[in-house]
Amino acid sequence: MSTSDNSILGLELPTDPRWVDLASISLEEILTDHAYCEQKAATHCVSIIQLYSDKQDIVDTLSPIVTEEWGHFRMVWAEMKKRGFELGWQRKDEYVNGLLKYMPKGLHREEVLLHKLMVCAMIEARSCERFRLLSEELEEEALRKFYHKFMVSEAGHYRLFIDLAEKYFPKEEVRTAWKHWLANETEVLKTLEPRGDRMH
Repeated sequence: MSTSDNSILGLELPTDPRWVDLASISLEEILTDHAYCEQKAATHCVSIIQLYSDKQDIVDTLSPIVTEEWGHFRMVWAEMKKRGFELGWQRKDEYVNGLLKYMPKGLHREEVLLHKLMVCAMIEARSCERFRLLSEELEEEALRKFYHKFMVSEAGHYRLFIDLAEKYFPKEEVRTAWKHWLANETEVLKTLEPRGDRMH
């Protein structure tokens, strides 16, 4: 991926360039937050499987993602231990909480699924963009390579959630929902100051 990836991912607002500088001087903090993000990604997929266990494509597609995301947590934790870092406490995720405030109200079960998949796709796309920044801007080569692997994985997950939504909903409906989340994610980012101790 290149620095033009916002257009590929569809993101409307690039990450504030100050973020990667702040993250680079707070490695223990950013790795801790990253570890918890991977945990939450795994558990969120589990919750979708539980809510929509009647949909075989959901179960078949997301089950391996649960395993992969938990494997990512273990990778981050191994990297932290190698550096003598402690896991620390889970932090409040202001980015995700901000996104969820824009979840439409009064939806029926099927519509909720569409928006849950779009939120997952959005988080994966933003994570991909941030991992790319880390893979390009960090001074330490080993960490650049470390984050390049995550960047590639998150790009695949972003596409997977979009494709999964299109199995259950018309493409135009998926596109409309995606535009809703793109616009609202931009509003969320405008309210958040860049922090080196947060992945998002």
